[in-house]
Amino acid sequence: MVDAAFSWPTRVYWEDTDAGGVVYHAQYLAFLERARTEWMRAQGYGQELLRREYDLVFAVRAMQLDFLKPARLDDALEVSAGLQECRRASAIFAQAIHRGSELLLTAQVRVAALDAGAFRPRAIPPPLFDQLKALEQPAS
Repeated sequence: MVDAAFSWPTRVYWEDTDAGGVVYHAQYLAFLERARTEWMRAQGYGQELLRREYDLVFAVRAMQLDFLKPARLDDALEVSAGLQECRRASAIFAQAIHRGSELLLTAQVRVAALDAGAFRPRAIPPPLFDQLKALEQPAS
């Protein structure tokens, strides 16, 4: 298991930026996705395992982003992810992106639990739900 302050390091590459060397706004979504994916993997639930053993995938349902400061070419970033709330068929993650001690972005991301085959909403299976529920870090 990982500590409550899970973060995933990334670096800003040319492909992540606009012509001015500033991270393109949509690229932040990829950074956030990778951190959530690695958070799940650190808990023992990689995406392939969820699909294969639980017939489950998570898909982003809603996002709230607050862009505070720009990231730039070659910046070393830390992308954090924490489970704020686990519901029966969805989960809410609190995320942030830092450059050193500077907060660049905050995000709240709601993911929906879907049947992997039909892509229809479904409940998170009880053993997985119980384990995720125990990892909640409610907003303060």
